[in-house]
Amino acid sequence: MAEFWKPGSEKPRILEDEEGGVLFFSSPYSSSSSGFGYSSIEKQRQRLPVFKYRTAILYLVENHATTIVVGETGSGKTTQIPQYLKEAGWAEGGRVIACTQPRRLAVQSVASRVAEEMGVKLGEEVGYTIRFENLTNPGVTMIKFLTDGVLLREMMDDPLLTKYSVIMVDEAHERSLSTDILLGLLKKIQRRRPELRLIISSATIEAKSMSSFFSSSRKRQQDTGEDCVPRTLPAILSVEGRGFNVQIHYLEEPAPDYLQAAVSTVLAIHDEEPIGDILVFLTGQDDIDAAAQLLTENAQNRGRHSSGLIVLPLYSGLSRADQDLVFSPTPKGKRKVVLSTNIAETSLTLEGVVYVVDSGFSKQRFYNPISDIESLVVAPISKASARQRAGRAGRVRPGKCYRLYTEEYFVKEMAAEGIPEMQRSNLVSCVIQLKALGVDNILGFDWLASPAPEAMIRALEVLYSLGILDDDAKLTSPTGFQVAEIPLDPMISKMILSANALGCSEEIITIAAILSIQSIWVSGRGAQKELDEVKLRFAVAEGDHVTYLNVYKGFLHSGKSSQWCHKNFINYHAMKKVVEIREQLRKLAQRLGLAIKSCEGDTQVVRKAVTAGFFTHACRLEAFSQGGMYKTIRSSQEVYIHPSSILFRVNPKWVIYYSLISTDRHYMRNVIAIDPSWLLEAAPNFYQQQKPNQAAHGLI
Repeated sequence: MAEFWKPGSEKPRILEDEEGGVLFFSSPYSSSSSGFGYSSIEKQRQRLPVFKYRTAILYLVENHATTIVVGETGSGKTTQIPQYLKEAGWAEGGRVIACTQPRRLAVQSVASRVAEEMGVKLGEEVGYTIRFENLTNPGVTMIKFLTDGVLLREMMDDPLLTKYSVIMVDEAHERSLSTDILLGLLKKIQRRRPELRLIISSATIEAKSMSSFFSSSRKRQQDTGEDCVPRTLPAILSVEGRGFNVQIHYLEEPAPDYLQAAVSTVLAIHDEEPIGDILVFLTGQDDIDAAAQLLTENAQNRGRHSSGLIVLPLYSGLSRADQDLVFSPTPKGKRKVVLSTNIAETSLTLEGVVYVVDSGFSKQRFYNPISDIESLVVAPISKASARQRAGRAGRVRPGKCYRLYTEEYFVKEMAAEGIPEMQRSNLVSCVIQLKALGVDNILGFDWLASPAPEAMIRALEVLYSLGILDDDAKLTSPTGFQVAEIPLDPMISKMILSANALGCSEEIITIAAILSIQSIWVSGRGAQKELDEVKLRFAVAEGDHVTYLNVYKGFLHSGKSSQWCHKNFINYHAMKKVVEIREQLRKLAQRLGLAIKSCEGDTQVVRKAVTAGFFTHACRLEAFSQGGMYKTIRSSQEVYIHPSSILFRVNPKWVIYYSLISTDRHYMRNVIAIDPSWLLEAAPNFYQQQKPNQAAHGLI
């Protein structure tokens, strides 16, 4: 067993801040010997910057309820700290060490790495849980990686998270919606479970503000003077990264097309710079597919098809096999180009990267509670994100970062920090989670960043109209409690419950599973005409949801064939995932007492079930508009059917959409045609029949 500090032995040297509680270490101890032998993995572990802080971290966790670890990406904090805790005995007696991540992909890759380092099978001593996938073994798993959203759901069965001895909230600086809710709830849990240890780990977090959040409302408890209770003031430890110098290059003039600029920059690096992998930050799957296509075409046009560029995508919807390609070593004489979303900004470490190309943009959710439109917008990143991205280039040797914007823009115009997701999101899911956990006074909840009151009111209104909350803003029985049980958007959950009464549960859980996947179609870039023709084979006039039922039927009929998917421009891995998710939803529906019935081709009841869940997303075609302009019933916003929809150019008079994407216009994705009378049936509290000459919140 490796050496670490134990209570009762000589303590590490510390300097205590005058305010108390904030601890900085001088000359951190490092273990001189290790009982793991001298395997190459163990040597790699000892070379990580976090290793020399091992004793210090264990000392802090022993003595403080909350420890804040500020460590640059690449310091090893995510993979090593859970292992140090296990070695120190925090997982003995059936207890579990949890480590949360904001992203599913990070959960899977980090768990794999830790299992490899510990020499154990993934799913045994080290496991992970993400939505619809649980690879843990109760009673055996000691270190568990999971998304913060999954940990929130676990609280519904175990409000005090009693099986966990230490919970490490990693990448807290990303300030995802789930992370902010989780931190507020963990603070409450600590008051009831003083023995629970929290580690808040982050790359760029404002440590003092996080410390004051966990210090507040604790004066009375702190003054008891009992030695057995851990110090309630959080400790802060800063761990340096393992960074080399990174040269930053800026554009002299703004780029008119960042995608084209990114591709040109990659080709220039490949022509002029020494060997080393390239990491390109783009906004999403569409951009990544487009850039991959352009790079492939360029290589072919220049007669450089075998020039050594290996182009690999990286985004959250990728299959496990495709993810693993990104982490595999680069073959000799080749150069990997990883085209990534901001998932590679902090959550994941790509060892061979020497060059970073930063587009300066990321895709972010912005919700406007007044217009009730949540848009996925391509928005400029913050300086904090830009620094994170640049830091990825200096991992193995001095690197270079090419920023596709001007230095003047970075210095004068770029925001210092991003806006927390809590302050730019639709809060419907957030409210129902808190209600299900027994937090009734949501406005009085201890928020890290207060949500917008308008967004909170809008969420309560929607949940009330869906029949999930009653007149006292409490969960209804059984609907509210059932919706809270289903790990999906409450609107999808309501759609599933409504399908039970309408007798089309088989079809609706298929639709729900498909809507949980980013897209079941393979990108049609370069083959858009062929993709459109293929879609027509499955298309029906009722819209995208019913079309998906035809695709699913075809996939099953083909024997779940990958060749069939390839021929029909369908993503085989996405369809396999749909089958898995559908099976989980079927079991969940049965557990909730729902009858799994098929409507035997009666698509009207399917569309009625969709309407019951998504009536707030109803739109009407403007009679005299050019180009198929719709207006939302609720707020009269102008919206258009997205070109990827089956109903693009069909333009039924009344439609319901699943989501909106904003570029130059608000585009509706996953659209279904409806009869307006269904809206009155589904939501009589929400819509009224409009009388002549009466301006009302309703229908004509």
